[in-house]
Amino acid sequence: MANSTIIPSEKIVNKIYIIRGRKVMIDKDLAELYKVPTKSLNLAVKRNLKRFPEDFMFQLTKEEFRDLRFHFETSNRGGTRYMPFVFSEQGVAMLASVLNSDRAINVNIQIIRTFVKIRELLETNQSLYRKIKDMEQKYDGQIKEIFSKLNLLQAEKLKPKKEIGFKTK
Repeated sequence: MANSTIIPSEKIVNKIYIIRGRKVMIDKDLAELYKVPTKSLNLAVKRNLKRFPEDFMFQLTKEEFRDLRFHFETSNRGGTRYMPFVFSEQGVAMLASVLNSDRAINVNIQIIRTFVKIRELLETNQSLYRKIKDMEQKYDGQIKEIFSKLNLLQAEKLKPKKEIGFKTK
């Protein structure tokens, strides 16, 4: 039985970015999780390019990289010599077949589970949002009426009341 908590989910979540409208992970971050050099990860991918179509993996443009550069360390020569590759959830799953180690398999399982949790959380939030909107539409008139009556009650409290009894000079 593989250890299912090799890496905390929070660490994985912090390495998922939205690029081109897709949730992706960067080659350098994946290599760190797999405990392999980034160069080795990319070489394994290049030897198996047929397994990685554009929706599984793509290379960042200079502009995309510039937007994310604060997330990277620089190489020994003072900067990154190539634009990083990023992998979608499907690309990460495919990595398990090209990085054939127990650690890669276990890490991939955790990453895929994390992607699934993110999807579930987003769906839950969207479902809750829809329910609130439905309630607003259904009860909007009634809620407005309640607030208008509360405002009338509040206005009555603010009116000065007539004193009861006799006044003496």
